[in-house]
Amino acid sequence: MSVAADRDARRESLLAAADLVVQRDGASASMAAIAAEAGITKPILYRHFGDKSGLYAALAERHTDRLLDALVDALTAGGTSRERVHRTIDTYLSVIEAEPQVYRFLVESEEAAPAKGPVRGFLLRLQELLAAGISHELRLEPDDVRAGIWAAAILGMVQAAGDRWLELRDCSRETLTSQLTDLLWGAYGSASGAAAK
Repeated sequence: MSVAADRDARRESLLAAADLVVQRDGASASMAAIAAEAGITKPILYRHFGDKSGLYAALAERHTDRLLDALVDALTAGGTSRERVHRTIDTYLSVIEAEPQVYRFLVESEEAAPAKGPVRGFLLRLQELLAAGISHELRLEPDDVRAGIWAAAILGMVQAAGDRWLELRDCSRETLTSQLTDLLWGAYGSASGAAAK
């Protein structure tokens, strides 16, 4: 194995250890706990990632890339417009339900503010993807601002509702998905129906 390949494999094993600690500790995950989980000292961990912000960025990229892939699959899997909306919302909620501590680490840890690049980049990519889909499906003109506005609003709404739900757990994921789909469908469905005429 080459030196670069060995370094990459070591980095992946350290990220896997960090994932285990984040799954357990969420936003309070510490470098000391991650180093202990990996069976190394903190200086070795710092050598690979620089500091906790560097580790945060690497973990954020890993998780947001995986979530974006799942959301793209949900958006493009076919079915009616309403089915795609429902499936995409449920995909997002199922990921944060399965890994709530990872989600909290990404959005609530001290490193989230200065190192928000990976999460912000993910949100912008998803917003652009949604806007393109909305524009295509509704047959909007290139200068129609609705696609961008609606994409940003949808993301904000689903993220805020997901945050609330993780905290309160006052309904099932299926109920939340249906409620958000119904809410979105009031505006989006009307425009979609008009575009189809």
